[in-house]
Amino acid sequence: MNSAQLAAWRSQLRKTLIERRARLAADQREDLRRRIDIHLQRAFPDLAQGVIGFCWPYRNEYDARHLLASLRRQGALTALPVVVAPKTPLEFREWHPGVKMQEGVLGIPFPVGTELLQPDTFLIPLVGFDTRGYRLGYGGAYFDRTLAALDRPARKVGVGYEMLWVETIHPQAHDVPMDYVVTERGLYRREGEVLRFLEEPIAFSSPPCYAAEIGNQPRNSR
Repeated sequence: MNSAQLAAWRSQLRKTLIERRARLAADQREDLRRRIDIHLQRAFPDLAQGVIGFCWPYRNEYDARHLLASLRRQGALTALPVVVAPKTPLEFREWHPGVKMQEGVLGIPFPVGTELLQPDTFLIPLVGFDTRGYRLGYGGAYFDRTLAALDRPARKVGVGYEMLWVETIHPQAHDVPMDYVVTERGLYRREGEVLRFLEEPIAFSSPPCYAAEIGNQPRNSR
């Protein structure tokens, strides 16, 4: 495929996977969310000691806020991305319930006036993921730019549903692979150029229902 054909192919794949995810009923999403929460807690017990970057849930994405409510009570800091300008890395600002929010790009809320943080772990939503650990996003490449610009290592965890797996997204030079992918099935780890499913639960560490807490936060439509 030439570049134009590839762009069209990825755009159609993106549309197909978003539509597939959109068909999930509320009770299905809740079941998947709980299962993903369990896998994240078991795989990464050090999350409570670090700074976690995550995204406000959009269009039936995994909703990390339930898990993060528990982790904050154990000492974690949580941060949401802010689009500073087109085609630039994201900034991450501290977020917790009660922080002043503003509607941003595509209607996604972001924190206003809180501290800038660099996450130790990024929980990155997946439109799709492939056998090599590459992530299909929404096409803006914001996360790829952000991860490429980090001044210190951070753990990259793609989070989504098993139904979003594809053989390949035909990654481009700018695409940054995930270190791990977590779905309701369990944990995948990137080993060399292959994303391998780990049959047995393994805990990884790196240096440095909560509905009442999240129920009054603004809605979005990224």
